[in-house]
Amino acid sequence: MAATVTAVDATLLGGVAGPLILVALAVLVPAAVAGVLPRLLRVGLVLALPLAISVLVVNLFFFPNGATVLFQIGPIAATAEGLAFAIETLARLLAITGALALFYLTTPIGSLVVDLERRGVSARIAFVVSASVRTVPAIVDRAAEIAAAQRARGLDTEGSVWRRIRGLVPLVAPVLLGSIGEVEERAMALEARGFSRPGRRSLLWTPRDTGGERVARWLMALTIPLLVVAGFAGWLP
Repeated sequence: MAATVTAVDATLLGGVAGPLILVALAVLVPAAVAGVLPRLLRVGLVLALPLAISVLVVNLFFFPNGATVLFQIGPIAATAEGLAFAIETLARLLAITGALALFYLTTPIGSLVVDLERRGVSARIAFVVSASVRTVPAIVDRAAEIAAAQRARGLDTEGSVWRRIRGLVPLVAPVLLGSIGEVEERAMALEARGFSRPGRRSLLWTPRDTGGERVARWLMALTIPLLVVAGFAGWLP
């Protein structure tokens, strides 16, 4: 709820100050309390930097109807209007990526899947959510293991850039085939445990959900219609 509301509120607020205040209150402070602030800054930078560069370049040089020219590179002109719009977009981007990174760093995937099922979500959908989140880290770990095994067999994966690129080719097939085999093994294990059995399943454990947390979720969700009303009333930038 916090990640979703932060992303939506950052979009609705507009301007620069609103999303940045949201970053401080809804991302940085909770991350510091949870003890994951350094990791959040690293993950957020990795997530946001490529998109931030493209947003800045595209809007700075190709913003439509930009009248105030800051500088010019050949036939392409950088405009003040494009820079202002890029800064506003980057402020929203910081809030959205920071909220998603905080969710990823503080929420165990097993707890998320169990809670989705407890709230009536289909077991298949819950499994898709779990598999989607776990796939990339699993592939990275498998690639590291295969690279270490290949180096033990004499494959040179270090040194110049060309040598590293050439060393990636023998890794692609084992990583893909291993990932496909893991999916098949997981599917067989799930079927052996009655995953496709019709009817509601009995959960042996559910995450703790206190009254204070439920109130906090409703209060967070309430900010969305309040910001919509404030936007229609003209109280927001």
